[in-house]
Amino acid sequence: MRYNNNVVLIIFSLLLSILALTPVYGQVAQEVGFSGSPNPVGSGARALGMGGAFIGVADDATAASWNPGGLIQLETPEISIVGSYEKRYEERAFEYNLGASGSYSVDLTDLNYLSIAYPFTLFDKNMIVSLNYQTLYDFNKEVQTSYQYKQPFPWPSGDRETNKETRGSLKALSPAYAIQITPTLSAGVTMNWFSSDLGCKWKTEYTDRLVGTFAGFPYSHNIKYDDEYEFDGVNFNLGILWNINSFLTLGAVYKTPFEADVHYKEAYQVSGTTQNAPPSVIMDEDQTMKMPQSYGIGLACRFSDLFTTGLDIYRTDWQDYFLKQADGRKISLFTGNNRSKCDTKPTHQVRLGGEYLFIFDKYVIPLRGGIFYDPEPTAYSPDDFFGVSVGSGIAMGSFVYDMAYQCRWGNDVRKVRLGTEEVGQDVVQHTIYMSIIYHF
Repeated sequence: MRYNNNVVLIIFSLLLSILALTPVYGQVAQEVGFSGSPNPVGSGARALGMGGAFIGVADDATAASWNPGGLIQLETPEISIVGSYEKRYEERAFEYNLGASGSYSVDLTDLNYLSIAYPFTLFDKNMIVSLNYQTLYDFNKEVQTSYQYKQPFPWPSGDRETNKETRGSLKALSPAYAIQITPTLSAGVTMNWFSSDLGCKWKTEYTDRLVGTFAGFPYSHNIKYDDEYEFDGVNFNLGILWNINSFLTLGAVYKTPFEADVHYKEAYQVSGTTQNAPPSVIMDEDQTMKMPQSYGIGLACRFSDLFTTGLDIYRTDWQDYFLKQADGRKISLFTGNNRSKCDTKPTHQVRLGGEYLFIFDKYVIPLRGGIFYDPEPTAYSPDDFFGVSVGSGIAMGSFVYDMAYQCRWGNDVRKVRLGTEEVGQDVVQHTIYMSIIYHF
């Protein structure tokens, strides 16, 4: 009996030693997922209220983000600021892992856009320059799961909880220039400068906790990963606006692909039954993130001075979105796995919106609305997202105040896998933009 007990203790000690040297769950994959719409469209409360159908309209300072060719329509210098508030809900329901089901939400308040624009005439040509600061991509997200983790004897089993929280965004300082080439045709360019010094960074904190048994003995394991990214790069928006006649205006924009310099750092910490270790850096290297090209066209119809509608079609080549690690490996940022194992497809947006003006003696009140199809890229076919928006405001003297609300949703999207079970999520996102423009 004493011999048998010694054998059990030896085997148990060996298993604990192996487990201490080899973490149960493995290194977290490098995934960079967007929490809001990942498609690089534009900013502003007025555009949001029209459902984002703004490429062919583009007649305020946010045109630098939508279609810089439209900046030429600004007749006086102006300063504008746009603030945003977002509330996002995600709900998922597992059939077998009921503890992992649940609803999750994120609240976010941010500066969406800040600009100053100055039109002038040079060589008998109308021109304009502007300087803009904008938030282009958002990574803020939190996902929690809690479920029964089962492994064959003698490996650990028990109650497992995971939490993955990401905070950060990509912001750009964007000087822009536009020129009126002919009375009916204008062109413009915006340079988007992304820098970690401007806030182009994000951090993901991943924690994984297991409390249960190992070979019949009480067991616990706590793992924590901290992933930090710093992002630096430059790309351009090229746009034209053609006034076909007094009724129709056609706009087009092309946003160039670019390679961003990314500094990636990952720290790892483990504690529990088998070991308690301080945080240690397991990866600290310079990488390259490939950002895709995107392009779109927009048609604006002005039925009168009071009523305008817009229709936009926009494409983003997400198959060219990947990460190149220091050793040369190309990683899909949707899965964290080898890029060759994914078949990511481009996304195509369709946006339709309109604006009607109620003109009074001393002020103008607009009424706006829009609908859109805004799919999200995945490792394979895009997830379907739809949305509606409404907006209004008031223009009085030199001041213009606008406000817009957008609801964007997708059902059975952003699929996650838990063991052999895969389930989609029902996502609802509420967004409010408010802007103030001062003409001087």
